[in-house]
Amino acid sequence: MTCSAKILVIDDEPQIRRFLRISLGAQGYQLEEAETGKEGIEKCALDTPDIVILDLGLPDMDGQEVLRRIRDWSDVPVIVLSVRRNEEDKVTALDNGANDYVTKPFGIAELVARIRVMLRNRTDRETSPSEIVAGDLHIDLAVHRVSLAGQLIKLTKKEFALLSLLARNAGRIVTHQQILGEVWGPAQLHETHYLRIYIGHLRQKLGDDPLNPRFIENEPGVGYRFKMIC
Repeated sequence: MTCSAKILVIDDEPQIRRFLRISLGAQGYQLEEAETGKEGIEKCALDTPDIVILDLGLPDMDGQEVLRRIRDWSDVPVIVLSVRRNEEDKVTALDNGANDYVTKPFGIAELVARIRVMLRNRTDRETSPSEIVAGDLHIDLAVHRVSLAGQLIKLTKKEFALLSLLARNAGRIVTHQQILGEVWGPAQLHETHYLRIYIGHLRQKLGDDPLNPRFIENEPGVGYRFKMIC
């Protein structure tokens, strides 16, 4: 996926759309624009963008509803771009299927970096790799083996499931509920203490400093993000 990818911006603020049109256009991206949720859903269906940038405060419907409707039929990467900063809105958007969440005001360099990650992740998923490499960390999904700098790291089944889930979604925030549901099952959706304990175990085994993480970033109150490392 190159920077000629097509991006659909769903935002009712003309100045934001103009800023993104100029800034992302200069990076080589093709931009489509929509001012309302209805128009955005229609363009997403008709124009098949490579990525969607979605505002939550739209004039005709809430952006969360737009996101839910898009997720009914599409797995296109969606980055929410919103003034809403509270954890509840972030968690809801991510649980509804958003791939990332950026608050306004924002820096264009950060947004472009997030876009690159989303597009790279989509390419990786399409090629279905059996091994994930992040720097000197190697995760072999086929044989459930993890090594760091050539040294085998012994993980429990739950630790491997947790690490592989985060790594498969590298660059994307995975919420507490999403992790608990997939690794521990739907009956454990609110048992976040399990998650904190296992994240601690993983960080210890990977030598990952929580204050300056190489691999696993904490999004307080929301979830965790596995860092993209070339």
